[in-house]
Amino acid sequence: MDPISQGTVGAAFAQSTANKNNIIKIGIIGFLAGLAPDLDVFIRSSTDPMLSLEYHRQFTHSLFFIPFGALIVTLVIFPLVKKSLSLKTVYVASFFGYTTHGFLDACTSYGTLLFWPFSNERVTWNNISVVDPIFTIPVLVLVATAIITRKLLFSFFAIGWMTFYLLLGFVQYERAFLVANDLANSRGHTPERLTLKPSFGNLILWKSIYQYEENFHVDAIRTALSSTWCLGESIRMFDYQYHLPNLDIDSQQRKDIERFRWFSQDYLGFDYEKSLVTDVRYSMVPNQIAPMWGLVIDVQKSKNEHATWWTSRTLEQSQLDMFKDMLIGKTCRKSF
Repeated sequence: MDPISQGTVGAAFAQSTANKNNIIKIGIIGFLAGLAPDLDVFIRSSTDPMLSLEYHRQFTHSLFFIPFGALIVTLVIFPLVKKSLSLKTVYVASFFGYTTHGFLDACTSYGTLLFWPFSNERVTWNNISVVDPIFTIPVLVLVATAIITRKLLFSFFAIGWMTFYLLLGFVQYERAFLVANDLANSRGHTPERLTLKPSFGNLILWKSIYQYEENFHVDAIRTALSSTWCLGESIRMFDYQYHLPNLDIDSQQRKDIERFRWFSQDYLGFDYEKSLVTDVRYSMVPNQIAPMWGLVIDVQKSKNEHATWWTSRTLEQSQLDMFKDMLIGKTCRKSF
């Protein structure tokens, strides 16, 4: 999730170990520890675009690494607070703050290697958006209130809100899943796999992606008091022979595509206009396929050259208006 959410959640859990005399310092330690796993963003290469994708949310986010990550945070912070806090107190606060990070990231759709080094599975529970102010703002307010009033009760209220909201996300996922499955069946499709992800900042509007035969079908599912859907688009699954028949089987670009396949959990499409291998899971509008990122493939490159990483975060006004209409229920009228 976003850094503010990660730090705030880390602070809330660390504060649960504090007392009224050290709640401010413990909160700060928890906030920093909650951010620490994302230092893996500095693992990158100017020539290999996939390196940062492979190492972000990898070992620093795993359950195995938590005690070591908390120790590193402790060793950095303790010299600054040793006059007022014991080494054990700092470590416990760091441990609680650091622990929250991987679990919170796993709740999103991006993928987190929680079980590294024993498994390379990218864990995705899909029950919250990468950025969700409705989740974060109450936690931030409660953590700040705990600091101002020096009452730990507000820290536990923050933990209670987090727990409630994340559980609500699982409930909403299941509701949206049933509608998405019914939608697929109404087309005469039996999905070979089906996944959903919440759209930006809410648990009401979901992006549904399912595979049927050689195509991915993308739709928007709105689930509030009742559930409705907005028809979307479809795209052929990426296939070397169909999309890039001239790409050298031993080329570095092909290896990059396979690494991207692992990152995207094999939700790969292809954009002919840009010669782009895309991640179908992500788009600005939930019932659209227009990609947010991918690999530009140039079959004229030498065998050892990497593919080029491409991103687009442009949101046109028409897309924003469409998103708002779907979110408030002006569209997505049909229900089962």
